[in-house]
Amino acid sequence: MRVLVVEDEVRLAETIRRGLVSEGFVVDVEHRGDEAFHTALTDDFDAIILDIMLPGKNGYELVRELRAQGIWTPVLMLSAKDGEYDLADAFDLGADDYLIKPFSFVVLFARLRALVRRGAPERPSVFVAGDLELDPARHKVTRLGSEISLTPREYSVLEFLLRNRDTVVSKADIVRSVWDSNYEGDDNIVEVYVGYLRRKLGLPAAGNSIETVRGVGYRFVAG
Repeated sequence: MRVLVVEDEVRLAETIRRGLVSEGFVVDVEHRGDEAFHTALTDDFDAIILDIMLPGKNGYELVRELRAQGIWTPVLMLSAKDGEYDLADAFDLGADDYLIKPFSFVVLFARLRALVRRGAPERPSVFVAGDLELDPARHKVTRLGSEISLTPREYSVLEFLLRNRDTVVSKADIVRSVWDSNYEGDDNIVEVYVGYLRRKLGLPAAGNSIETVRGVGYRFVAG
């Protein structure tokens, strides 16, 4: 099994390399993010161990760009940052696991073996409706190839409607799926966000529309 280690601390990278070799892995090492990006694009690996703070291209940029290129090799990110937002950013951008420095090599090897057993995940589905596309992997919405800027809440409402397209969903369903469990407001807030989406997406258009089903809820009709 072949692993790419991307770590700018030379001594730590060598320590990881030696440990992995002793476990039977074949290991390549890169110390810069830009060079690692090229290596990951041109060679096949069973897993990537990726530090966040790197010269040339940081770990966040690297994993995001790899996923954008359709490279779904499992990625275990390493970082001295332990904030919940740092972890969330890593996972949102496409990382598969996250380990905080300093770490146990026993744990590192165990998590790496688990990632390799699972293998590369399939590319997340892109939801296509007429000339509209929503890509969950990139958290991106485009129409005729042009990106549409949505707030996180608008994006989440649209994603829920697309996942249930041609099906009537109630306001309560949308609130349960998009707003957190502490939300105690009126579910009529959904009307506001549906209005935002209709304007930003230019609906109805190309056969797409968000229909209001009176007394029930909404239905995204795909062209």
